Amino acid sequence: MEDDSDPEQSCWAGLPDVCLRHVFHWLDDRDRSRAALVCKKWSRAMYSGSLWRTRTITFNGRPSRAHTFEFETALWYVKKFGKYLEHLEIKLLNPYNAVLTRKFQVTMRGLLSHLGKCNSRLVSLSIQHLELDRAVWKSVVKAQFLKNLGTFLKRMGKHLDYLNLKGARVTLEEGCELLSSLSYLRNKSFISEVNIEDFFSLHLPIYSSTLFHQAVSKFQSLVILTFNYNCISDELLDILCKHSAHSLCTLNIKCHIHDPHGQVVWGMSWTNLAKRAPQLNVNFFFERVMKHDHLARILLAEIPVRSISLRSCYFSDPDWTMRPTLINLLPAYRHVLQKLTLEVNNDHELLDDELLQLILSCKRLFFLKVWAFLSVTFMEKLLQNRSEKKCILTTIKVRIYTARQETSEEDRLLRDIYRKFKYLIDSELNYFVITYPMV
Repeated sequence: MEDDSDPEQSCWAGLPDVCLRHVFHWLDDRDRSRAALVCKKWSRAMYSGSLWRTRTITFNGRPSRAHTFEFETALWYVKKFGKYLEHLEIKLLNPYNAVLTRKFQVTMRGLLSHLGKCNSRLVSLSIQHLELDRAVWKSVVKAQFLKNLGTFLKRMGKHLDYLNLKGARVTLEEGCELLSSLSYLRNKSFISEVNIEDFFSLHLPIYSSTLFHQAVSKFQSLVILTFNYNCISDELLDILCKHSAHSLCTLNIKCHIHDPHGQVVWGMSWTNLAKRAPQLNVNFFFERVMKHDHLARILLAEIPVRSISLRSCYFSDPDWTMRPTLINLLPAYRHVLQKLTLEVNNDHELLDDELLQLILSCKRLFFLKVWAFLSVTFMEKLLQNRSEKKCILTTIKVRIYTARQETSEEDRLLRDIYRKFKYLIDSELNYFVITYPMV
């Protein structure tokens, strides 16, 4: 590149600032730093606030010289460009030992401290999958990290619009203190989206906690809340109805086999919330909670369910059968259900007729993902009904489990079905179907 003073500069010298910033946008930090040395104009482009509004800082959990550099550059970045930050994501990938978690804690202390002093723009913060209940987190290190994070949330609570602490795995008291930090200055928080899925440690009955109810009652304008079913109670639904009904649009609820989910929640509480929050959609994600009596206690007809995901995670249990759920429970949502995911090891229990009947009854269902023991002819029937516009599916993803190791015959039949409905699949569907031996 020519120097600034060269009267016969290349075409790059006359590049408009907006175009130059766009070029810098696609460069990583190292290349940006090198490009900034070209000339004064390029150096000024380096410090354009628009380049530094969004940031993902990744810390790898394995010790190495390269990973040590990550800790140093994270602090350098925040000191240099932290004042421009609007969206920050922190990732700690599989911490290997207590030394690394201590190093992460020290780095985060400096990072959060500096950011809290220089930044007044941050609206989005994500720190996922910390798993603070693991042995690699010594109690002193964990306590110090939570203290630093809580202090930061107190400072930034009035700005934050989105907080994601999924997978933190903290105690009840620690978690409620962090949530309360968001409302520290005004005794209320106007944050619109909070993700606290797997935020609390396993096995905790959060639904009976007064501390939790007090923390959530400070949220005045929630739009999207993602959390676990062990937080659900009549009290929580009443709190959401009282403080966030005017804004609430989505509840994403995960129910895991190891989380308490036997509490009684009355249908009237859901009815009141749905009435006060007419835009509300509820998405359920079940992991290994498959027994009909467990699901019947949770999936009440009064809930405005948009999406249901039932995953057995390859576990097979002779004490449960999928048929009653397909026949008795899910049809209650036939007027509202839009997405259905079934990943079930149904122990060779064929579900063709029941599943097809459910799909045809759900008039708004556009997404279907099924991993289960099915016959190949199920796909032909489903596509035939879709071609006759008896359902409105636009996404069909199916893994057909089979008890045989050899699947050449099933694969041949699937190819024939594809050729028969190729015109429909290619023009209207996001379609993926395979066979999968389960032996």
